[in-house]
Amino acid sequence: MIYHRSSVCSCALRVFGHALLVVLCWAGLGQQAQAQQVPTTAGAIRLSPEDQQRGLNGVQKNFYFTLAQRPTEADYQNAGFFGQRLRPYLAGEPDALAALNRYRRQKTLFLAERVIFVGTVGLYGQQVLSAPDRQQYFNNTQKVAIGVAAASLLSNIFVSRNTNTHFQRAVEAHNAGRTASGTSLLQQLRPTSVGLAASATGRPMLALGWQL
Repeated sequence: MIYHRSSVCSCALRVFGHALLVVLCWAGLGQQAQAQQVPTTAGAIRLSPEDQQRGLNGVQKNFYFTLAQRPTEADYQNAGFFGQRLRPYLAGEPDALAALNRYRRQKTLFLAERVIFVGTVGLYGQQVLSAPDRQQYFNNTQKVAIGVAAASLLSNIFVSRNTNTHFQRAVEAHNAGRTASGTSLLQQLRPTSVGLAASATGRPMLALGWQL
């Protein structure tokens, strides 16, 4: 009995180990993709009409975005699984990057949950034919697999709830920062004094003054 329980734990640990390896590989690929050329300037970012409508518990697929003023369908580019292709456009914007980091965290958790669920289903199926003389559907290993799969599905509800909103908030923070920057520039260009003055020929002139 002690040996059998040890075998069950060993199978479960192998599933978790494989899941962790896959997640780390995906995360590594996402980080490598961030090493792309960083644009010097970034205009307003627009999400595709479909992605703009995503809300809580929305579909977990990649976002598409563009910087075009009047975008066509061909102008939208894939943001990547972790949003890594959007990251260079948010350089130097802490609020936008913080939201994108939360999106990447949630996508990593979502990926881990999917891998664990698929792994436990595979483990359960393997145990069905593990006995040479009969099929098994509820041995100790399968009980562990069922419990882990159920917990995985339950965790998916909480992991997926706000994932999409984090990406949308990153875009909103970027666009809000650009608007604030433009407003600040206009305020700096506004004259500090307005009045009338006479030219050398005696004609009235509008006099504007700026404080340096």
